[in-house]
Amino acid sequence: MRGLIAPLERKNGWTLAEEAGHAGPDRIHRLLNRIDWDADEVLDDVREYVVEQLGEPEAVLIVDDTGFLKKGTWSAGVQRQYSGTAGRTENCQVGVFLAYATGRGRTLIDRRLYLPASWTDDRERCRRAGIGDGVVFETKVAMARAMVRRAIEEKIPFGWVTADAGYGYSKSWRTELERADVFHVMATTRHDTVVTRWALDHPVHDLFHDLPRQKWKRRS
Repeated sequence: MRGLIAPLERKNGWTLAEEAGHAGPDRIHRLLNRIDWDADEVLDDVREYVVEQLGEPEAVLIVDDTGFLKKGTWSAGVQRQYSGTAGRTENCQVGVFLAYATGRGRTLIDRRLYLPASWTDDRERCRRAGIGDGVVFETKVAMARAMVRRAIEEKIPFGWVTADAGYGYSKSWRTELERADVFHVMATTRHDTVVTRWALDHPVHDLFHDLPRQKWKRRS
């Protein structure tokens, strides 16, 4: 863990071992290559610990994705796609994450690896990367919905869900949250439509068009 969170230029068995103070990489290589452990069970342990230490009824669930720059074509889910990390289209993997934030701290409690259709349509390529035949294509929004549903089902204490326009544009997800009485703040585009007490499918830009300039606050 010290190696993974350290500001190392390159992270491999040798550099992680050096950061941990090991004389050689053998112990790290054994952990990475031969020890059988379940990532989902580790995630469950982390989530329980986070709720125990940081849990609050007014906590915020934050949905966002990030890219991991890669070279080559073998890493699961890798292809040229937009990376928020780089701010442009790059060869990368993309993960969708659920963060948990309270006044006492913040950290990640769930994650999904996004597999583009170019991967899920090529089952042989998936098998070579260790991806089972039962894994099908899911949009990033579908992954976000599944993670928030799980948080609700497991009774993780929170008050709000928030996400950027990449997720907030989904009317079906916003409707699902409304019906579940889950408070949420979602970014969306000016051309989107929303339901208000005055009208159905009201254009966002019309809704706020007549607000005086001093009511607006720009956020970067």
